[in-house]
Amino acid sequence: MIAGVLELSWRDIRELRVTDPYSVHRVIYSLFPDERTPEQKNAHQPAGFLYADKGGDKVSRRILFLSNREPLEPAYGTVRTRCIPDKFLQHDAYAFEVVVNPTRRSVNGNLVPIKQREDIRTWFESRTASWGFRCLQTEVLEVNVQQFRKGEHRVTLEQAVLKGVMKVTQRDLFIKSFETGIGRGKAFGCGLLQIVPIQVSGN
Repeated sequence: MIAGVLELSWRDIRELRVTDPYSVHRVIYSLFPDERTPEQKNAHQPAGFLYADKGGDKVSRRILFLSNREPLEPAYGTVRTRCIPDKFLQHDAYAFEVVVNPTRRSVNGNLVPIKQREDIRTWFESRTASWGFRCLQTEVLEVNVQQFRKGEHRVTLEQAVLKGVMKVTQRDLFIKSFETGIGRGKAFGCGLLQIVPIQVSGN
């Protein structure tokens, strides 16, 4: 796997017309031409990359990504990449940050957003076993609603930023979660586990 960052100056942002989550999606997807067949897309096979928009300051904007292949050379901005060694995913505990799309099914089967911070934390922690880890600490840093147009459709996407400490419980599941992302909304910057190995005791 390859970890990387796309750094855009404010001139690059103007040239690329980056104004909303869909335009960020468009810029990142231009770096990774889709290699899936229509059948694979319909079967929801992962695109092979994830990203997280880290925002910007007065100088630039940074977008992290994780991919199973090298990106193309961008028309605007600067890309830096590095290969992730296998041993990086063999630690027992990690500090993490992740952007998620917290939703649940209503009684009629529709997806509805989870809005309260404590409910989001509970929802997230209840799902971590299926992702191969459990949380030792969890904090909901931010909850926001993104609205943008995708063609003729108006999209509303709730996002929550969480950070904390995790302990790996099932290595294979954890590696899969890291490589393919967790939860919904991956096409629009959700699901990338940003992790740093740490030492913990007594858990």
